[in-house]
Formats: sequence, structure tokens, C-alpha cells
Amino acid sequence: TRTILSGKRMISHDVEDENEDDSSWGKLREIGDQAVWSVSTCKIGFGVEQLRDGSVDSYWQSDGTQPHRVNIQFPRRTAVQEVTVVTLSEPEGWTVIPLANEQNSSSLCYTFMIQLAVLVNHQNGRDTHLRQIKVHAPPNELTLEGFPSFTSKEFKMFNSVR
Repeated sequence: TRTILSGKRMISHDVEDENEDDSSWGKLREIGDQAVWSVSTCKIGFGVEQLRDGSVDSYWQSDGTQPHRVNIQFPRRTAVQEVTVVTLSEPEGWTVIPLANEQNSSSLCYTFMIQLAVLVNHQNGRDTHLRQIKVHAPPNELTLEGFPSFTSKEFKMFNSVR
């Protein structure tokens, strides 16, 4: 069953593009492991674990009446830039749901919780199948990129802590 996701704007990427440096994921970090995930319903063996296991072969399958929900709760207010979902047909690849303000695409969404709700299924289907939801945030400001690498003898003497 194909699920229809509603959002402001959706962009599709090939599944293989996730780890390429020139894609948007090269500039963002995945923060889904910092959250507590829950689903409204699921069939046995098709729960949150399958939604987050990193395999496009496994999926979350809802069980029950609509709407079907995925709740992503952070322990503190968190900056989120986009949510991505794998779709395997129409469009194929990663579907990006940007959370930035339409007037200022560089703005962020600061939130404690994200809820994805599937309101309607294709051809009035009952069950929802979602694969690999990822939550992306901007990179940490505190990175070592941009700092010079120290290669002189004097610096190498003190490059480890005793």
C-alpha cells in the first residue's frame, strides 16, 4: 500500500544518495537517536525497531484505523531542519519534508516533539508502511573543521594526554 504524506513541500532523493558528500545529508546530522520514538499502532514484528534499523527492507506497519501516527519526542527543545522518509514507489528514494520557514529557508524549527500523521492511504488501504524515518539537524558549531592541523615537532610532542 502506498502512503500519501502531506507536507508543505517534498523533495525526492535516490536511496543511494544518503551517504554522498554532495547531498544535503553531507551538511546535516541525523539526530533521531536522541529522541524517544513511539507509534500509534503496529503489527507484531513491524514496530519502531524496524523503522529505525537502517535497512530499506524493513518497515513499520500500522494496525488499526486511521490516522496512523509516529511520535518523535526529544528530551529538550531541539533544532530540527528536516525529516526524511524512504519511499520505494512514486517517488522512489528519500522524501524530504523541510521544517524551515518558507520565507527563510535557513531558519530552523525548535521543538520538543515531531508527529507524522498518515491521514489517508492509497486506494483506501487500511495499513500504513513507512521505512526509515530520519530527523536531520544542522551540523554542530563546535567541530574541528577549519582548525589547522599541527604537524611541527614541537606540537607533536604534546599531542597526547598522559
